[in-house]
Parts: sequence; C-alpha cells; structure tokens
Amino acid sequence: MKKFPPFILALATGLLLAASWPPLPTTFLIFVAFIPLFYFLEQEPGKWKFLGWAFFSMLTWNATTTWWIWNSTGPGSVAAIITNSLFMILPWLALYNVHKRLGGRFSYWAFLACWMTFEYIHLNWELSWPWLTLGNAFADHPEWVQWYQFTGTSGGSLWVLFINVILFQQINAVSGNRKLLIRSMTWFMLAAVGIPMAVSLMVKAFNMRLDARVNNKPKKNIVVVQPNIDPYQKFGEGTQDVQINQLIRLSETMVDSNTALVVWPETAINLPGGIEEDSIRKYSVFKPVWDFLHRHPQLKLLSGIEGYRIYRNGGQSEYARPITGTGFWYDTYNTAALLDSSGILYRYHKSKLVPGVEALPSFLRFLGSWFEQFGGTTGGYAKQEERTVLPDEHNGLRIAPAICYESIYGDFLTGFQRNGANIIAVITNDGWWGNTSGHKQHLAYARLRAIETRRWVVRSANTGISAFIDPYGTVLQAQPWDTAAAIKQVIQPNAEQTFYARFGDWISKIMVALAIVLVGYSTYTYFTGRKKAVL
Repeated sequence: MKKFPPFILALATGLLLAASWPPLPTTFLIFVAFIPLFYFLEQEPGKWKFLGWAFFSMLTWNATTTWWIWNSTGPGSVAAIITNSLFMILPWLALYNVHKRLGGRFSYWAFLACWMTFEYIHLNWELSWPWLTLGNAFADHPEWVQWYQFTGTSGGSLWVLFINVILFQQINAVSGNRKLLIRSMTWFMLAAVGIPMAVSLMVKAFNMRLDARVNNKPKKNIVVVQPNIDPYQKFGEGTQDVQINQLIRLSETMVDSNTALVVWPETAINLPGGIEEDSIRKYSVFKPVWDFLHRHPQLKLLSGIEGYRIYRNGGQSEYARPITGTGFWYDTYNTAALLDSSGILYRYHKSKLVPGVEALPSFLRFLGSWFEQFGGTTGGYAKQEERTVLPDEHNGLRIAPAICYESIYGDFLTGFQRNGANIIAVITNDGWWGNTSGHKQHLAYARLRAIETRRWVVRSANTGISAFIDPYGTVLQAQPWDTAAAIKQVIQPNAEQTFYARFGDWISKIMVALAIVLVGYSTYTYFTGRKKAVL
C-alpha cells in the first residue's frame, strides 16, 4: 500500500469509518478502518503532513456521518464538524510522537490508549460530543455486544482498536509471504471477531434464563405517544391547545385499566414564554391535561416541559440570569416531570446540555455575543448534578429520565440505576434534523443503554422514532418518521444492577492510566536523549 498517495490513504480511513456507522449495514469495515492511516505513518512523513492528512480523514468521517446537523443550524454544523475533527487529531499526534521516539513496538498501543482517553474526556467535559464514540458503531447489532453490560461502549472501542492494531502489525510482519498473510489474517479475524460474538450469545442466553424466572410477576403496560408536531412551530403563539388535544387524543386510544404510565416527548408541554413550573396548575390552557389524568387515576404521565423558576428573594443558582429592571433572577429548564391530576409530583432538569445550542461552555463565554448571531445561546438552560429518579411506587416504577442528547451517555445514565431506577424513559424532539440518519442513529444508541443496564427503554420522540426496547436491545413497535401514533407495551421493571452500572466506565480509566505511562515514558526518553546529545 506504500505506492498509494496520502490522499487515498486518508480518504480510505475516513470513508471506512463512515461506512461502518449506523444505519449502514457495513459495520465490519470498522475493524480495518484505521489501517490506511497506519500505513501512511510507516512512510515516515513529516509531523505536519501526517497531522494534516489525519485531519482530512477525521473531517471526512465527521462530515459524512453527521452532516444532518446542517438541517438545524448551518454555521453551527460547520463549527461542530470542524471542531470535533480537530479534537480527534490529538490521538494521532500522540501516535506520531511515540512512533518517532519509541518506534512501532509501543506507538500503536499508545494510540489505542490515547484514543480511548480522548473518548473518555470527550464524554465528560463541557464541550462534549461523543456521537462518534467507536463503541457506538455496533448499535444496530446488539447481538454482537451483549457483554456491554460489563464494559459499556468503551469495550466496543477497545475491540475496534485492538483488532486494527493487531491486524496491521500482522500485515507488516508477514507482508512478504502472501499465503502466510492470508492464513494468519483469516485465523486472527475468526478469533478476534468470533470469540466476542460467541461470548455475547452466551451472555444473552444466560440472561434470558434469569429473566424467565421473574417474568411471571404481575406487570403493567406503558403507553408511548408520538404526536408528530413540527418542532419549528410547536413553540408558536396559539398552537398549544391543538398540541395538548393531539397528545390527549392519541393517549386515550391506548390507555386501559392496566396502564401504569403514559409518556409524552421532550417539551410536549410548553408555552411561548415558558412555564413557571411551581405554578403549572394555574395555566388554564393545561386544564385538559388534569382532566385526562383525573379520568385515569391509576396512571401517571411523564412529559417534557419547557419550564422556568423565578427567584424573588435571592438564593438563585449559579446558572440564573437577572430579569432586567427588577431584583429578580430566573432559571430556565428542559424538564422531565412525573405528573398526576394534582400537578407535578417529581421532576428532573436536563443535565447533559448540547454545547452551543443549550449551553455555551464556560471557557467560551467571551464568544457569547458572536455566538448568538448564529442561533446559539450564552445562558441556556440551568442543569442539575443529581441523577433524580422519578418514582411511581404504586405501580412499582422508578424511572430514569433521559432527555434527548442525554441518551448517548452510557456512564452518565448508570447514575440513575445506582439511585434505584428500574426502567429508562427517553423523551426527545429529533425533528430538528429532518428525515435523515440523525434520528435513526439516536434511536440505535438507546439500544446500547438497554444492554448496558438490562433495563427496558421506553422512547417517545416527537416526530419519530418512538419505540420500546427490551433489555437485549431489540426494538419493538418502532413508529415511522413523520407519523402520529400511540403504542402500548407490557414491560418488566428490573432493579438488578449490572457490572457496568455498578462500576461505571472502568475500562476508560485503565486506558487513561496506560496512556499516561506510555506517553510519559516516550517523553522521558525524548528529553533524556536530547540531554545526552548535548553532552
């Protein structure tokens, strides 16, 4: 492959990664996607040449896979794609430096550790965008990764990187012997891919036997509503009556005496100026909601609310903003609330906010006025740190609310399980992106959350795709895009904690330590070598 120019090698890695991503069926390509850029490094290019082509490769992957962000914000999508591609250069920089200092014996393992360190940081800092975490590539193949209940998506990332590194090193070692190369590659791929898949099947079989012992317990059903309301019009003046009536009408078609919970999507309950949550019962426009709940006293309603709180006597949060001309402050929230006919029983305020759209990172606040010109926000929503479970003790439900973007954070959601959640409810408003691969990828990622926690996932999406997902990641009753619908499913809550829910993202923490050791050792040899050269 050394005869190929850098453009071809860089483009190959970018396109192979993009072709591996849901909803495309060519997931297997991810096991060889990094190899072209590894070959380019072996040609000993200069640092900036290598990083330039690595950036082109990452840009190709990002743009081809997440181009649909453009449908909600043009300038924002360009900024997001370029910025994320630049961040992805950091593991390649580490690879180049370690390769120069220690050679190929250590450098590719340093790359593996540094890439996973990058993914871990990208999950947890203020400018987080983990949509392209490598372990997410298997979201449409839950039968391959049932062992995510032990490792989370980090296990998938490690699987991908390990195969790429070992396969490349095998090709390098026996490239002069074609028969040996084919034989070694065949046996390696059979083992490296086949063994984890076999383990996955065994884990699923074991869990199914366990579940069979408890599935004789009484179960209630849950109703999920997909109202199909245009997200760009739902906050307009005078539309709330129509929206509420649509939600209630669809709910009534499925509710019965055995229904425990009805789920409406993100910001289903809204007003153009927001809703003061503590006074929600005073808004006459929502009287049909309370009447609906009064008619069905056996059930609770989980709904998204566009809310706010006013601080009239001080005590405001760190996210609060002043009300001009008064001594008051206010917070705005993207809320998931559990309601009955008396009003809000329990609430959770979205914690993982979309950078730029819902919150501007603190270290970028100086760009606030420029950012708002392109549809961003400088203040955004207030968030909470605690993983608040929404309990319905009467029906035996303890709900982990995941509001839109939060459902791609596996380690984050395990906090709800440790607080006692026995089901996951995803409420989202995916219509911002139109009928693109974006909402399909978002649904697919929720399948991984089901596997990681062995919880049922109930998903209400404003314009689709609403569905139920069982603890094995199987999607049930998926409703098409741009369709108004209501669906009903009997589920079994599960309070048992998986290994991953109990211990979190333990693999990434090990990889962070390994990255520090390898890069640190590389840096040490570099400076000691320079010192000897001077002497």
